[in-house]
Amino acid sequence: MTSRIRILLGAFAILLPVLAAAPAQAVNPDEMLSNPVLEERAREISKELRCLVCQNQSIDDSDAELARDLRILVRERLVAGDDNQEVIDYIVARYGDYVLLNPPLKPETYILWASPVVLVVLALLAVFAFYRRKQRDGSPASASLSKDEQKRLDELLGTSERDGNA
Repeated sequence: MTSRIRILLGAFAILLPVLAAAPAQAVNPDEMLSNPVLEERAREISKELRCLVCQNQSIDDSDAELARDLRILVRERLVAGDDNQEVIDYIVARYGDYVLLNPPLKPETYILWASPVVLVVLALLAVFAFYRRKQRDGSPASASLSKDEQKRLDELLGTSERDGNA
């Protein structure tokens, strides 16, 4: 391995935990509520809602414009007097179960829950098929030389007469 690759891998190994430990908080100061209790509730709700643009980030962590709109909508519903579940139900009614980071298990969301398992099974089958084909193609029976090929190889290497008479 070259020294450049080692340096890059070392830098990556150092930076990865730092980046993973400090998720970005995308909530802008102008979005925050003046009531700290309502703001804390808004943060709790925002951590349960998926950014539909980023898909694997909560709206609390996303810088996308749609995530900002959803954060504002959550705060508007809280100011209007909704409890946490009513806010979530309102957002789900508008955007569907996919907006939840942990969608409920029901027929409409089976694909969301099953897709990771299906992908892992398909990947394992592909790896199994690859190694099985590689083992079959690389077996000694298929790799052995014919008598003519062995004779030609011996001639090229100059070993046929020395090894045969020894």
